[in-house]
Parts: sequence; C-alpha cells; structure tokens
Amino acid sequence: MLVKKEFIAKLKEFGLNSYEAKLWTALLSRGVSTAGELSDISNVPRSRAYDVLESLEKKGFIIVKLGKPIKYLAVPPKEVIERVKKKVTEEAERKSKNLEKLKASDVLSELNSLHNTGVELVDPTDKSGSFRGRDKLYEHLSSMIKNAEKEIILATTADGFQRKISKFKNDLEKAQKKGVKIRIAANVNDSNKKLIKQLNGVEIRNTNKNMRFLLTDGKEMTLMLMDDKNVHESYDSGIWIDTPYFVKNFQSMFDNEWKSMKRI
Repeated sequence: MLVKKEFIAKLKEFGLNSYEAKLWTALLSRGVSTAGELSDISNVPRSRAYDVLESLEKKGFIIVKLGKPIKYLAVPPKEVIERVKKKVTEEAERKSKNLEKLKASDVLSELNSLHNTGVELVDPTDKSGSFRGRDKLYEHLSSMIKNAEKEIILATTADGFQRKISKFKNDLEKAQKKGVKIRIAANVNDSNKKLIKQLNGVEIRNTNKNMRFLLTDGKEMTLMLMDDKNVHESYDSGIWIDTPYFVKNFQSMFDNEWKSMKRI
C-alpha cells in the first residue's frame, strides 16, 4: 500500500511516528489484519511491527483481537481523534498543575538564585537578543510588561495599536494595579479610536510617525525592525536591548517627541 509522505507527515499531529502512522493507515485500509500482513503492505520491518503495534494499542489507535494468530482491529478515526484530544487536554492540565506547584516551591527560588548570579556575570554588551516572528516578539513583550516596576512606554502603528490592545490588555491592567505608569504613542484613527476606552488611566497620545518599540523602567527595550504594513507576521522581527545607558538616551529623545504629540 503506497501512502504519500505528505499524508504520513500530517499524522504526526496525532502523536504518531513514521512507523506508527504507516501501520495504522495500513490497518485502516484492511479493517482487521495480522502483524505480518500489515508489515508487508506498509513496508515496516517485521522485526519492528509487533513493538509498533503494541505502542498503537497503548495509545488507543487499535484493538488486539484474542486468538491465534493475533489479529488487530482498527479504531475508527473519529473515535481516535476524541481519545487523542482527551489525552492532550489531560496532559496539559497535569503539566499546568505541576508548574503552579513549582511557582511556590524551593525549586523556583533556587532557579532564580542561579539566574541572578549568572546575570551579574554577564557583560552589558551581551545583554541583547533578536526575535523573528510576531508570536515570539509578543511573548517577549508580554514578559517585559509583566516585569515592569515603574514605567511602560509603548510606541506603535495604527494596526499595531489594535493588535497590542487585544494581546496585552490584561497585562497592562495588571501593571496599572501595581502602580506602573503607562504611556502609549500610537497612530490613532477612526478604526481604532474606540479601543482607547479599554485603557482607563493610560496616557495615550497621537503620532503620525511610524514608531514600533516597547521600553520599560528606563532599563530595557525591544525595537521592532520592520514596517508592519509591508511584512508578513512570520517575518516580523525585533531586537531586545538591556543596557540602561543606551535605553535612557533613547527615552530622552522619545520624551522630546512626546511633548509635541496630541493628547487623546
């Protein structure tokens, strides 16, 4: 039985490796079959077939029929999806609970201690990094907002304003409750102006300049390098700098621009 490589690759979404995917699809095409027959039609070595079929049974993809020779029965794909979905959900919940426990454990304290010790040894010129892809960029921006203690400065475009309010609204609200001062410079227009109501207490000013950066506490900043109108989100990129001397000088230049912006 010939099955396209692209189709086999897609079955990895079910949590299957190549041999498992080949044997399962072979069994689906036969309904009931022996390990030898499945090995022949799937091109999976007989020496591996029994181990792979045992793995598929544990995962809930097949049923072992009693008798000799041993035969295998395929579980309907619709039922398999429900089983995989349940297992993924249960695993995610288990990991989430374990991570919550770690937050209150001595392990986190020890990890923080190691990190703080390591940071002290890092040369200031090494405290920078780059990110490619908007998802990665936004993960980092979210961390910066959550860790801010005194001030957050966000400069963004009209489209970026809509995206960031949708993405970071909760993070910004939590920062406000901690007493963090928040300033946003954005290209405000008719399509995104209504979003301002969602940011009570945040000072927002209008700018026509195409600026894209996040600056926190006068210490670190992430500067987006591309024009968001001309780049796909997968190729959006930015650089992170944790150098107070540079960041403070950059903020001074921004503060001069801030004075000329129209208050919303």
